[in-house]
Amino acid sequence: MKTTHTVSAEELEAAGTRPVLDASCIDQPVTIESLELLRKGKEYYVRVRSTDGAEGLGFTNGRAQHYYPILNNLIIPYFVGKDARDLEEHLWGVYRHSSNYKVLGQALWCPVAWVELAILDMLGRIAGRSIADLLGGAVRDSAAFYVASGRRDSTPEEEVEYLQSLVDETHAPAIKFRVGGRMSRNEDGSPGRTPKLIELSRKKFGDAIDIHADANSTYDPLQAIEVGRMLEDINAVYFEEPCPFDHLEDTKVVTDALSLPVSGGEQESSDRRFRWMIQNGGVNIAQPDLHYYGGLIRSARVSRMAALADMPTTVHISGGMGFVYMLIFASFTPDIGRYQEYKRGIEKVADLFDPALKIENGMMSVPQGPGTGITDYSGFVEGTEVVG
Repeated sequence: MKTTHTVSAEELEAAGTRPVLDASCIDQPVTIESLELLRKGKEYYVRVRSTDGAEGLGFTNGRAQHYYPILNNLIIPYFVGKDARDLEEHLWGVYRHSSNYKVLGQALWCPVAWVELAILDMLGRIAGRSIADLLGGAVRDSAAFYVASGRRDSTPEEEVEYLQSLVDETHAPAIKFRVGGRMSRNEDGSPGRTPKLIELSRKKFGDAIDIHADANSTYDPLQAIEVGRMLEDINAVYFEEPCPFDHLEDTKVVTDALSLPVSGGEQESSDRRFRWMIQNGGVNIAQPDLHYYGGLIRSARVSRMAALADMPTTVHISGGMGFVYMLIFASFTPDIGRYQEYKRGIEKVADLFDPALKIENGMMSVPQGPGTGITDYSGFVEGTEVVG
């Protein structure tokens, strides 16, 4: 649905600064004793411990091998000795600490997200409550999902066959494929691939499957509108990041021209730019990445602002276990849009949750246990080494 409701800057400011975290159920200070980055093979985790022996674990998104010096030197020192219950205020404090705002972007907010997610897990375990309970309370216990292909080196025929295999495997009610060439100045993945793929996808899947397309910053407005019209012709449900992600005005041109909803914000790290997108109708669907943007709390603030404009917030996820946080976000956010992204491998860890995660009838259940809902994360941390 296209967004038409206009919102004032004052309304957005108020919605984006209201407290999100409620840790009042914990009546004693939770002093952070240590934070450390753990590595096992290619996987990285952040573990937090309190002076009282409580622990929490945060899953990273695969960029820790690049950003660990920032985590260890600029982020962790700020949090040690702080009361974890004041986490929301610490997100501002760490931004100012050691002039960290000069590192603004993924290099800053990914490490902050990993710490935030570990601390939220610890607080939930201490309180015996889910992270959703700490962030406003769950409003749903499951969410519809789509399956996606991240390929651009495939032919249209290969792509629809691959997507069909995912639908057969998961019974997903929706799919997403890549169009264009990815930040490619209008070049296609291969000559003629995008128009043929768009047309073939609807022929292959019929009207029973909803279709999304992701351009990954490929087009200028004119070309994006042309591709958007093709997607409108097949009744696609949204068009993701049609123009370079930081070309906000260009994206707005596309949003204004199409009846097809446009989403964006995956690469964003600035709350002010999200405010611009929402107030000016630069997109129809807000899409912060839960790692790139700095975690669940900051992303919840985006959703509150977006809600004032009747705009859904469908978060982007990165990292192998990122789906955990996507599902947690989906559990407490009123308007999450039509679908969330399914990631292969969910079934392998589903039984680590209590109750176990379920994927059936086109729906994924959300974590409900304390913290992230993982009952035992020893299997993740056993055999790890500290990165420092």
